[in-house]
Amino acid sequence: MYKTKLSHLAETLIASEIVKLGALVKEKIAAGNHIYNYTIGDFDSKEFPIPEELKEYIINAYTEGFTTYPAADGELDLRKAISSFVEKNQGLTYGTNEILVACGGRPLIYSIFRSIVDKNDKVIYPVPSWNNNHYTHFNEGEHIQITSLRENNFMPTAEQIAPHLKGATLLALCSPLNPTGTVFTKEELEKICDLVIIENESRGAEEKKLYMMYDQIYSALTFGDTKHYDPVSLNPKMRDYTIFVDGISKVFAATGVRVGWSMGPEIVINKMKAINSHVGSWAPMAEQKAVAKYLNNESAVNNYLTNFKAEISYRLTHLHQGFMQLKSEGFSVDSIEPQAAIYLTVQINLVGKKTADGKLLDNQAAVTEYILSEAKLALVPFGYFGSDRENNWYRISVGCCKKEDIEEVINNLRNALSQLS
Repeated sequence: MYKTKLSHLAETLIASEIVKLGALVKEKIAAGNHIYNYTIGDFDSKEFPIPEELKEYIINAYTEGFTTYPAADGELDLRKAISSFVEKNQGLTYGTNEILVACGGRPLIYSIFRSIVDKNDKVIYPVPSWNNNHYTHFNEGEHIQITSLRENNFMPTAEQIAPHLKGATLLALCSPLNPTGTVFTKEELEKICDLVIIENESRGAEEKKLYMMYDQIYSALTFGDTKHYDPVSLNPKMRDYTIFVDGISKVFAATGVRVGWSMGPEIVINKMKAINSHVGSWAPMAEQKAVAKYLNNESAVNNYLTNFKAEISYRLTHLHQGFMQLKSEGFSVDSIEPQAAIYLTVQINLVGKKTADGKLLDNQAAVTEYILSEAKLALVPFGYFGSDRENNWYRISVGCCKKEDIEEVINNLRNALSQLS
């Protein structure tokens, strides 16, 4: 018997832990358990269908025969629509030569890392955050993890980032942040931009520059008084060093439609295009044609977003209120008031408690399993987003949450907590 030896990357890459957790939840559901599955950043298409106009445009595009290879950088009509859309909605001006379309955000992030990061290059990213650890591993980069704190709503600060910028190649940021649903303040992002500019201006003409990847795919989903800020609007000098990640996946509940885009310096966009061309990670032609039409339909976009945001906000707000009610009753839980995206950040601090049958919850994994088994509630621990495994904060994703379930979810959790001693 011999052991098959594969590449170092294949041998060392950690599979998505969220996907593994999702598989466990599905097993329990298949076994007859009723689980409230709030793990995956996706949508129940019955609760949150894609916009009706977008669906019609997609069907029409296939009927009209748009089934061939698209342009390597994205169909021109879509890139024009994106350029107009981001200028109207975000005040950002990017030409079609500075925009790259791909099948969602993941291949864009992959190509950003591959275009910029060499082996042993320093990559700075906060934890918790989504998948930066894995993309850094793809490139054998040096992981510089910034541990974000509760007092800053789990967003990294300029003070935390500053000591690590010397010699770094990529600063990977996301706002609104997955997994927390929190955002950068204007003041903090301005400070971070100033640091990046100062660092780049200190480097020689032959030195590699420090780039910022800015994932803003949830930017349209802000609630209450929360505002979304981006580096280029706050500091025009950041235009030379910022590569945006954006798309329709989250803002139009269209995760399966697979249309995303990056905007950034033409030289970087061209290198990303070359990488994506070899990988073949284009968005399908018909979907590109449909999204181009949809983004130009301003009234349809606005009508959809008004309703969609209200529905997401309702779920986040009522779950938050439920957790705060449990906290007021003396249970060891907490919640951060929702700001954006489809996520609620909650704390479940039960390590050291004993179950009704005397079993000790001796680590956070045991707490997660207890909540799943007894409260029938599936959440993702921050440990799955690069944080310490004993971090007792969790992500709730409401894309598959029914409004009528919220009261029962909180009651189930209350009953599970009440059984502990």
